[in-house]
Amino acid sequence: MRPKRLDSKSGCAVEVTLSVIGGIWKPVILFHLMHGKLRFMELTRLMPNTTQRMLTLQLRELEADGIIERHVYPQVPPKVEYELTAFGKTLTPVLISLREWGETYRSRRAKVAARVAANAADASDAA
Repeated sequence: MRPKRLDSKSGCAVEVTLSVIGGIWKPVILFHLMHGKLRFMELTRLMPNTTQRMLTLQLRELEADGIIERHVYPQVPPKVEYELTAFGKTLTPVLISLREWGETYRSRRAKVAARVAANAADASDAA
């Protein structure tokens, strides 16, 4: 697997960043690995809505891009662990900011939905 292209179409560094860590599963994988090494099955349990195939593909891409390391231990059954590289750990503040932004957004959207529901209930009561 070859690393992501460094030359973005727009010339924007944000595009490069998103080409490496973007998508649904990569940020989630990285967030879990912020806390230390994890085995493949531990990741699958932490991410029950992804398939093993998708998780494998995402892990391979992150490894090819130098964001995570894969450690294979020669034993039966095979033991494989994943962890952030030193460079991957530099994403920690980015991932924490993404989490905080997502929590704020979810809270705001819930308040808006509650307001809309209350207005709809008031409108139906007035009718």
